[in-house]
Amino acid sequence: MNLSDIKQAREMKAKLDQTQKELKNITVEASAGKGNAVKVVADGQQRIKSIEISPSVIDPEKPKLLEQLVTKAINEALTKSQKAAAKQLQSLTGGLKIPGLF
Repeated sequence: MNLSDIKQAREMKAKLDQTQKELKNITVEASAGKGNAVKVVADGQQRIKSIEISPSVIDPEKPKLLEQLVTKAINEALTKSQKAAAKQLQSLTGGLKIPGLF
């Protein structure tokens, strides 16, 4: 590697670090069930920030229903988060799909 390559690698690393910080500030919301009974908020780094569960779906006789709603909402939030992160990183990578970066 020559100095130019090293400089480019450092610049790319700095841009990637900045993008990762920006991804923390991106939030997406997903919900499941009637009337958005379960709501999940995630950030652009696929971290769950909050889960809201409506009391109307808390039924001790039907725990599987609540489990399914929570799972569905979390999976949808993570999918939205991944898409938002990919969009954010697309400008950094020039559209290349780099393994480990989404």
